[in-house]
Amino acid sequence: MTESKRRKPTLVADKRYPSKGRKPAASKRSAKPAGKKSTARKTATRKTARKKARRSSGGKGGGIFRRLFRWIWRLFWGITWRVGAVVGLLLALAVGVVYSSLPEVDALLDGRARGSVTLLDRNGKVFAWRGDQFGGVITADTVSPHLRNAVVATEDKRFYRHFGVSPRGVASAVRINLSEGRGPLSGHGGSTITQQTAKLLCLGVPYEPSEWESEAAYESDCRQGSLWRKAKEAVYAIAMEVKYSKDEILTIYLNRAFLGAGARGFEAASQRYFGISAAEVSPAEAAMLAGLLVAPTRYAPTNNLQRSQDRARLVVGLMEDQGYLTPAQASEARSRPAELSEAAAARAGGYFADWVMASGPEFFTRNTTEDVVIRTTLDQRLQKSAEEALQFIFQEKVREGSKAQAAIVVMSADGAVRAMVGGRKTRVSGAFNRATQALRQTGSSFKPFVYATALELGYSPLDTVMDEPTCWNIPGSGQWCPKNYTHKYYGRVTLADALKNSLNIPAVKVADISGLENVRTVASGFGITSDLAQGPALALGASESTLIEMTGAYAGILNGGSAVEPYGLTELKLLGESDPVMVTTTGIGERVINESAARQLTWMMERVVSEGTGGRAKLPGWQVAGKTGTTQAARDAWFIGFTADYVTGVWMGYDDNTPLSGVTGGGLPAEIWKETMLRVTEGMTPTPLPMMAPEPPVQVAQPKRQPRRKQGGFERAVNQLLNDIFGN
Repeated sequence: MTESKRRKPTLVADKRYPSKGRKPAASKRSAKPAGKKSTARKTATRKTARKKARRSSGGKGGGIFRRLFRWIWRLFWGITWRVGAVVGLLLALAVGVVYSSLPEVDALLDGRARGSVTLLDRNGKVFAWRGDQFGGVITADTVSPHLRNAVVATEDKRFYRHFGVSPRGVASAVRINLSEGRGPLSGHGGSTITQQTAKLLCLGVPYEPSEWESEAAYESDCRQGSLWRKAKEAVYAIAMEVKYSKDEILTIYLNRAFLGAGARGFEAASQRYFGISAAEVSPAEAAMLAGLLVAPTRYAPTNNLQRSQDRARLVVGLMEDQGYLTPAQASEARSRPAELSEAAAARAGGYFADWVMASGPEFFTRNTTEDVVIRTTLDQRLQKSAEEALQFIFQEKVREGSKAQAAIVVMSADGAVRAMVGGRKTRVSGAFNRATQALRQTGSSFKPFVYATALELGYSPLDTVMDEPTCWNIPGSGQWCPKNYTHKYYGRVTLADALKNSLNIPAVKVADISGLENVRTVASGFGITSDLAQGPALALGASESTLIEMTGAYAGILNGGSAVEPYGLTELKLLGESDPVMVTTTGIGERVINESAARQLTWMMERVVSEGTGGRAKLPGWQVAGKTGTTQAARDAWFIGFTADYVTGVWMGYDDNTPLSGVTGGGLPAEIWKETMLRVTEGMTPTPLPMMAPEPPVQVAQPKRQPRRKQGGFERAVNQLLNDIFGN
């Protein structure tokens, strides 16, 4: 009874597999007390720990703070991972959308909206480029390893290790920008090569001329650096990393990067600056090309070679630090920096190239979408001669600080332009060209066309005209009384002497006798297309013209009296095509005056140089014909002359029409002409001018008159009667 009423302990299943290393209990009785003792010990330990925790946390308040902190942390973490998951999902979706729109690599290598023009001289050598030059496709495999390494070392040394975006690079860029006092996104961008490629692709938005004000506006929009734009750029970059391999991304970058001077891609830049393929560049050349990426126009070696070489040294240092160059290779690259090719260094014919581009067919020059090769009439030896002559005269004969300008055109008798200098700064592109764009009064350089008209009408260079004070009534203006430059009058002079000494009154009289309309017809026939003055002042060069027009008109005199159209383009081809699109062989047009008149006029103009106002243009051993010209108040000074081989025109003046001080056409312009032609004719055999002296006036012998017999009165009466009957 007592045993049945005693409370039985709760049954606990025995451990079927005791802990390793522990012996099983001997009996239920012996295990039970041990379990109670262990439980009690654990409970006491927990109570002691709670007391210590309360004491360390300040009691009840510390526990509340801890629980609050844990709740906030759980809330933050819960929101964060959920937001992160949503953002990750949206990012994956955005990357997927961009990925699906990406084309094959080959379609992204040449993204130019315009084509390029390569200009060759008369001997087939490249001397200039215009438009967006694309040298052809290169790949990360075919390009020089030095160039590939230089690009990676300079732009993105972790290129082969990141997934398109480098948080480390962005953080570093933000730190540098803030330390330099700029905004976090201003200045250094921390962009990877993949991000830069995405920017070059304008995030896949093609250029549509109808949607943009200009291509420049389109490219400016592509380069904007807003936070939203950066985010889209990152998405596009990640999509590219998924779609393309690293080498494919690098290939796109190497072909699309702008590298100054109109070069798109490293192949075009290598050809333009060094005259070789991008597969052949040395470490020094590779460093110079990679150095252009930071600021293509500023560091272009054609703008400032020293600055470009200094930048290349920094790139060489990066390549050495990252193990792409040995110390010996780096030292060699520093001691022997890259140099420009002969064509790039010369930058020959900038004015000439601009003129060819402006005068050629627009759809193959200014707005071409094709790659075009144009062969021209330029002779680089003659171009160098003209540039050196101009620099020599301004250094030796013009006062320091003078703002006076000058222009030179050299052409053959058929109008083929061989050299052109449009101003004192010779190595330029897109500058104001005084040889083709400046309309200036021609002064006495117009007089040959007055005498050409008279000779065409049958007058002789030895016919005479009175040089005396003379006035003309100009309707609406009153009397006009021109004077000679010397303020003297020389009486009766021949036409040849009047031209030789550049006398004004005889020139106006000859124009008046020949007919002003006839003079205008002859001048315009020779190619002077500018508006010609209506009154008698036409004879003294009151009209305006360009230097290239005047030089072309004189070429018409040299070639025997036929019109000339100055030209610079001889052949135009599309790149890779064998058949030319257009060909020009000559600029000679219709006859303006007969050959005899042209030869006699050449004889008259030869005397201008050998005996008259153009004496400073004499060339030892050569016959030279030409004419000086000085406008009112010496605002313009001209000398245009020719040998049997070349016609050269020189103009000098101020852009703002300030009068020249102590300069006439027979002065500095004639000296510039001589210095140019001394260089042009060097090594050439003198050739006589195609001129013809006039026949001297025929002196007809007069029979001696017999003294008249004195008639008487009757005889006179008879004779008078006979005359009345029979008449005279």
